[in-house]
Amino acid sequence: MSIEIEDGAIFIADAHYPDYGDEFLDILKEIESNKLSTKQLFLMGDIFNLLFGYSQYIKSFVQDAIDLINILSNKIDIYYIEGNHDFCLKEIFPNIKIYPIEEQPVKFRLNSQDIYLSHGDRYKTTLIYKIYTKLLRNRNSIKLLLPFEKIIIDHRVKKLKDKYICGKIKNFENIIESIIEKYPPNAIIVEGHFHQNRVFKNYISLPSLACQKKIAVVRDGKILISNL
Repeated sequence: MSIEIEDGAIFIADAHYPDYGDEFLDILKEIESNKLSTKQLFLMGDIFNLLFGYSQYIKSFVQDAIDLINILSNKIDIYYIEGNHDFCLKEIFPNIKIYPIEEQPVKFRLNSQDIYLSHGDRYKTTLIYKIYTKLLRNRNSIKLLLPFEKIIIDHRVKKLKDKYICGKIKNFENIIESIIEKYPPNAIIVEGHFHQNRVFKNYISLPSLACQKKIAVVRDGKILISNL
């Protein structure tokens, strides 16, 4: 049976913490202090600019947010839709529901409708990208890299910090149309990944917290974009 998304649920996508601001950490603190009330928190991928399991070094960059998420997991339901920047997270977040790319899209229910949640990098990708991410998400592959993890991670973090991630995608509606074809008719589709903050037909491209500084909140059975 699909999980029902409740009124007041919060969706956060593409925060790319900590390299694009502290807004994500601030939201966690507000939920923890009850200044911001919710029973459900949906983390829609690329919450961290780089985070994966089996590496203590990479966790050291974002331990503050990891600790807060684990504290919150004891009082609210948290669902983590893994992205292409954050994956293999089950050991990091033992008390929250993790959905790797293989389990996406994930079907929920909202106001008597089917709603499918995905980070957004499952369907609109090349074969080379799929092979690359498959290897990167493999525990044995990561273990082989552990002796060189500091050099590799430092290089990757620097490269990601210099990357411009907030551009407008040309002909984005064509991309949406090709994604919609993968889903049942009339289903609501919610994704991050693209950083576009667009609603087109039955498709919601969530705002990037890093770029648009916005989140999404469920009000009266609808997913609405909200300023911080």
